[in-house]
Amino acid sequence: MAELVIKNLPPRLHLLLKEEAARNPRSMIQQAIHLLECALENAVPMNAQKLPVPIDLGVHHDQKWIYKTIRAGRS
Repeated sequence: MAELVIKNLPPRLHLLLKEEAARNPRSMIQQAIHLLECALENAVPMNAQKLPVPIDLGVHHDQKWIYKTIRAGRS
């Protein structure tokens, strides 16, 4: 089985995980795995999310204008 080490876990998150594990007779590791499973099974894949339709503001700039603006520091 693969291992996962979590470093620098914020104290508040550690406490919440510990309390949640105590409420559901599990070790902290079992509770963390359970929470990860629930979160990942219900996650919507990035490629399945619909992106918003771009807004046409009626202003169109060519590449020359874009690069000139970037070089001028007004991106």
